[in-house]
Amino acid sequence: MNELQHVDLHGERIAYVDEGAGDVLLLIHGMAGSSATWRAVVPSLARTHRVIAPDLPGHGESGKPRGDYSLGSFAATLRDLLRELDIGKVTVIGQSLGGGVAMQFTYQHPEYCERLVLIGSGGLGPDVNWMLRLLAAPGAELVLPIIAPKPVLAAGNKVRSWLNSAGIQAPRADETWRSYSSLNDREARQAFLRTLRSVVDHRGQAVSAMNRLYLNSEMPTLLIWGEADKIIPVAHGYAAHEAIPSSRLEVLAGVGHYPHAEAPAKVVDILTDFLGVEPARARTIS
Repeated sequence: MNELQHVDLHGERIAYVDEGAGDVLLLIHGMAGSSATWRAVVPSLARTHRVIAPDLPGHGESGKPRGDYSLGSFAATLRDLLRELDIGKVTVIGQSLGGGVAMQFTYQHPEYCERLVLIGSGGLGPDVNWMLRLLAAPGAELVLPIIAPKPVLAAGNKVRSWLNSAGIQAPRADETWRSYSSLNDREARQAFLRTLRSVVDHRGQAVSAMNRLYLNSEMPTLLIWGEADKIIPVAHGYAAHEAIPSSRLEVLAGVGHYPHAEAPAKVVDILTDFLGVEPARARTIS
């Protein structure tokens, strides 16, 4: 991918990838992730579309203010980024937390949205990996600083470098490691906890879009899930597909929580086919 670009929004820096030309795809990463998670699919998608992939506030190279990390706040930031870039219509593609943000974006700012793609999306049921429930509990801020010490990160990076030089690819592990490594930074840890606690508590996911999915009944919607997803179960994908009868569901065998990284060619093929679907007409909220 090209180098990150930066823009100032309301006094905070937002980093983003901007590649290609044509109809716009807005790619939204997951929790403790960044735009780098899309590196395996952006070059192919950018051959036929303009791809905008931001680092959400508190993530990657974007600013990490002491502020609001709710889904609504993320959606508002994406709207402001599109305004800054003079972009009027997008296909919204979100993975994990990014899926929850994408659904919130279509709800708050439907006039921007032509199609919706959810990849292993959050916000569709309570079930979530137990580790995230544990980290959402009070006192996690005392544990996080010792979870990712520099010596462990240095050793892990050496192992990853050796595996890569040996031609051993493990995209699922790479994505997990990238998220884990980000917690070494104090500001990133604080932003992670604020983000996590806005959507998860000790009982699981606390925010659900299931009762509002009917609002997207006329919007072309694609669901992509890894059959072996251990973070957010594929059952959530089936439930969302049932709630949006006109949606399309693709379940990838042997794939986990990161289909775009684990099976990028397959995901690009699915997306390319889906992008040929006639976009939704603009909808406004009265």
